[in-house]
Amino acid sequence: MKLGVNIDHIATLRNARRINEPDPLMALEILKEAEADQVTIHLREDRRHIMDFDAKRICENSFLPVNMECSINDEIIDIICKLKPHRATLVPERREEVTTEGGLDIIKYKEKIKKVIEKLHQNDIEVSLFIDPDFSQIKASKEVNAEMIEIHTGKYANLFLALNSNINHTPFKIYENFSKKELKKFLEEELNLIKDAVKVANDLDLEVAAGHGLNYQNVKEIAQMEGIIELNIGHSIIANSIFIGLKEAVKKMKKLIQK
Repeated sequence: MKLGVNIDHIATLRNARRINEPDPLMALEILKEAEADQVTIHLREDRRHIMDFDAKRICENSFLPVNMECSINDEIIDIICKLKPHRATLVPERREEVTTEGGLDIIKYKEKIKKVIEKLHQNDIEVSLFIDPDFSQIKASKEVNAEMIEIHTGKYANLFLALNSNINHTPFKIYENFSKKELKKFLEEELNLIKDAVKVANDLDLEVAAGHGLNYQNVKEIAQMEGIIELNIGHSIIANSIFIGLKEAVKKMKKLIQK
């Protein structure tokens, strides 16, 4: 099981003060020492965390493969083609969202996505599509010639939080109107859906990654699924690094995800 570490929120902290520290570039050596398998960054259209100069320096200096998450916006795709990361992961993006709220709709934007993938392939960049665990979206991902999909685990993560944490006693309540019995049922259904989605993708010869909302408490259920080869995790690792340091936070996650 490979671990991609998303370092966006190092830039989030830097940008909060509009100064030059902490510098996301400084994470690269630490990730290598902690035996991370990949660096993941998201160059958003609004540049709310990672900025163009961050992306350029990370692609030029990373010891590890760089996975760049991005929208299908033409300007962004042109930047990706110039930077030539190891992989581009195409994601949906809305300016007003706090974080990515769901998977990319491959069916709706099929022709556009197919052209974007062709362009990325022409620049020797592998492509993954960030999608919900939806069978029709998986089949469409194969049809547009992606090598990989990344299954959006946000719903699973939120159900797990509602059932197993104190989040509903905070201002950030989720699924608060359901009983524990109902939440357990929903959680089991979502896990089974993800398992089935992985099998469908594997049968189509698509590699499968997973990510979004995964943390130290909920990651094992996903990490133990047959057919998933990579997890991309950011917020939880960066949040824990405040208390235990980035190297230890990555090593702790690596230990948890080993099958």
